[in-house]
Amino acid sequence: PYVGNTLVGHTLVSLQIVLGGFFSAVLIGIPLGILMGWFKRIEAVVDPLFQLLRPIPPLAWIPLSLLWFGIGLKSKIFVIWLAAFVPCVINAYTAIRLTDPLLVKAALGLGVKKQRDLLWEVAIPSSLPVILGGVRIGLGAAWMTLVAAELLASDAGLGYMMQMARRALEPSVIILCMLIIGILGALMARGLRALERRICPWVKQEEH
Repeated sequence: PYVGNTLVGHTLVSLQIVLGGFFSAVLIGIPLGILMGWFKRIEAVVDPLFQLLRPIPPLAWIPLSLLWFGIGLKSKIFVIWLAAFVPCVINAYTAIRLTDPLLVKAALGLGVKKQRDLLWEVAIPSSLPVILGGVRIGLGAAWMTLVAAELLASDAGLGYMMQMARRALEPSVIILCMLIIGILGALMARGLRALERRICPWVKQEEH
């Protein structure tokens, strides 16, 4: 055990935080970005607030998250959510706005008239590669923010281990935590690429 938990225990805590914030960001950010990109009224209402909050770094929310949620998992999940939320919204919004007009005209010519049907049958399928690109960016942002969040306020997790190891002058523990974070992040990114190849088989991707 190290500072009250095993290495596996600390890793699972960090995974729980990352996955909780990341999936919440995907489930909220992508639909919001799609709606903003397709419906001008929704964009007019939501975009000013989004542009106001967007420049604020996720770590700047840590003091408020601690006041609202305490030092438990919820405060860190909230910060992770903020970090992953922005790229998910931006990519989904941009992808929908850049939908090829020729595809829309072709669908209209084939009898697709309703805006809802055009969105589901034309805009979203053609936008999936860019949307999934935002998901990958959000995943990277989630991992980078996790370490900072746990360094500042935590009682378990890989970032917390790194903080305690720094105080104890144990660089080997810090390097170990960095390697674990790198491996987990790379595996999750590879999983997202595999998912993208399955969902968007028409997109050629380089193997990394």
